[in-house]
Amino acid sequence: MLAVAAGDGQAGPKEDAARLEELFTALKTADTGAARAIEADIWRLWSRSGSAAMDLLLERAEKALQQGDYEVALDHLTALTDHAPDFAEGWNQRAVAYFQMGRFGQSVADIRRTLALNPRHFGALAGFGAILEAMERPDQALEVYRAALAIHPHLEGVEEAVKRLEAKVAGQGI
Repeated sequence: MLAVAAGDGQAGPKEDAARLEELFTALKTADTGAARAIEADIWRLWSRSGSAAMDLLLERAEKALQQGDYEVALDHLTALTDHAPDFAEGWNQRAVAYFQMGRFGQSVADIRRTLALNPRHFGALAGFGAILEAMERPDQALEVYRAALAIHPHLEGVEEAVKRLEAKVAGQGI
């Protein structure tokens, strides 16, 4: 089984990049159960900035997001993106906070930054798809969701969204 120990902070950027390659390769052919474990390992690696202080900001922001305290989360995430502008997960989590607040324009801007730094960020793609769907742009949402599934074939909720939108888009032609 491909796994990263929960407290594994010893690997550096090169080791993390090599490990991510292994995980993404395995993700392509994994069954649903294995895909969930691989996804968790990917998220763990994505959440390591290389700085204990930046990791703490991310941790505090994620806790605030879970508690629905979006303003506090934004404060932490803005500090994180200011101090670690090349850390994709800071931008992604700020996009999540903006999305939760209904601030779609700002969320999309941060999703774009996330994807510029990490083009395989299936979470950012799924979030972008959700925004497009909420904005009644089913054709574009379907395209983005399919791009997310090309990276992560078992991405929770996205397979269902694709089926739902395929039916909706097919119905538009009638």
